[in-house]
Formats: sequence, structure tokens, C-alpha cells
Amino acid sequence: MNDAPRDSEIESSQSPRSGEHPQSDEKLMVAFARGQADAFTALFARYKQPLFGFFRRRVADPAQAEELTQETFLAVLRAAARYQATALFRTYLYAVGFNILRAYRRKAAFRATFLGEQPPGREPAIDSAIETQALMRQAVGRLERLDREVLLLREFEQLSYAEIAGLLGLPLNTVRSRLFRARLALHDLLAAPASHPAAQEFAQSKERL
Repeated sequence: MNDAPRDSEIESSQSPRSGEHPQSDEKLMVAFARGQADAFTALFARYKQPLFGFFRRRVADPAQAEELTQETFLAVLRAAARYQATALFRTYLYAVGFNILRAYRRKAAFRATFLGEQPPGREPAIDSAIETQALMRQAVGRLERLDREVLLLREFEQLSYAEIAGLLGLPLNTVRSRLFRARLALHDLLAAPASHPAAQEFAQSKERL
């Protein structure tokens, strides 16, 4: 995949539609902090699905991903009075999401260790598309945690290198090298079971990136 900046990295929600000029995410958040409830409704509409996707790629259970999405928006609501537009709103939103995710993982680890609960299993592969998704999820899950987060933030959340560096507290060059290493590792993992049609097809698609 080309490492040059992509049009998709420009916040689509800020693009004019039908001659209109919608407010930026940051202005909407500031407006909500000042009491304009409709501003947060607009932000929720823009980011509900992207944020759900953020959690869905990290949590096996869709219902749990939806729950974490709602928790994140609630956390943003509660902290609205302290919001300062010093960074892109989406970077701020994903930072809150990471905190929610870490808390969930700590609770899940505690339950698994002390209460004997097992994390929810993966969905059964009922057709080729779902099977391919399962293979990709499994391969991504085998990457080193930091490499995995860099890859997910870049490829799925489509954050820029600078945003990823700020979100994870990494130097920009480290983000680039981690992403390159993650892409190579992912390709090798997907290419390994080459006899499996779904895995082979997906591995070939990654070669074209």
C-alpha cells in the first residue's frame, strides 16, 4: 500500500456536501461544550460506525463492541466541559476509546483469572466472506500488540502517521517502521496456509498493497 498521504486521511466529515459547508468536528465539540446539544448529535452520527469498527476489530463479540462504543461516547459527553481543540477530534475520540478498551481488557483478564470466565469465542465461518474475515482477524491477532495497533489505526481507522504517533506516544519513524514490519508479518501469516482458498486469496490481495 502506498505510504503517501491519501485523500481518505482528510476528514470526510469536513467535506462540503451539496453546496453546504458543515462545521468541523472540533468546532462542533466546542459548540457542544458551550451548550449546543445538536452539535454532539452531529458528531455521534459521524463517528458511531467508525468507532464501532474500531472496537469490532479488537473485540470478538459485536454486542460488546457496541457497548464499548456507547461507553466511549458517554465518556466524551462527561468530559465535554474540559475539551480543548488542541488536536483533531477524531484523535481525541480514539484516545478515549483506547482508555475504555484497556479498562475492558483489565476486567476481562480479572474475570478469566479469578472467576474462571472465558472470553467469547469467534463467530463460526458460514461462508467464504466470513471465513476470510476470520482468517484475517486471526492473523492480525498474532501480530505483536504494538505492531497490531499501528496497523489497525493506519489501515482501518485511516489515521495519519502523525496522528498514530501522537496517540501511541511513538516517534514518527517508529510508526513507519512498525507499520512496515506489521504488513510483512501479516502477509507471511496469511500466505502460510496457502492451500486454503480463502487464505490464499486474501494473501494475494495483500501483495497488491
